Amino acid sequence: MKKALKILGVFCLTLVVFACSKNDDPSDNNLFVGTYKGSIGYKSATEDKSVKDGAVTVVKAGNNYYFRFSDGIKDLKGVEFKKDGDNTLVNVDFEEGVKYIRITASSLSILYMKDEQTWTADAKR
Repeated sequence: MKKALKILGVFCLTLVVFACSKNDDPSDNNLFVGTYKGSIGYKSATEDKSVKDGAVTVVKAGNNYYFRFSDGIKDLKGVEFKKDGDNTLVNVDFEEGVKYIRITASSLSILYMKDEQTWTADAKR
């Protein structure tokens, strides 16, 4: 009987150790990947598009994120993010133009200017 209790105790201890191994932050996972719907836009020297009911699909590849816009709007590629608290990613850079992207589990905001092109989005899931 004592041997059975020892084995049960070791099993329970092992289970607790492995179950509580590490705090998992959703921003490290694919929480932000998916489609957000709302107003989107794109402007360049030759094109000016604005759509009220558009969509942006967020795709993660390694540490970079890609934004695929609907309605023939050019995709935004290779954006890196920093965590901003729990469950939020932010990209803010004013050195090479205005670059602001904020993603939460339920919303996406973009004002991104690069090489005389501007992408905008105000979308929700």
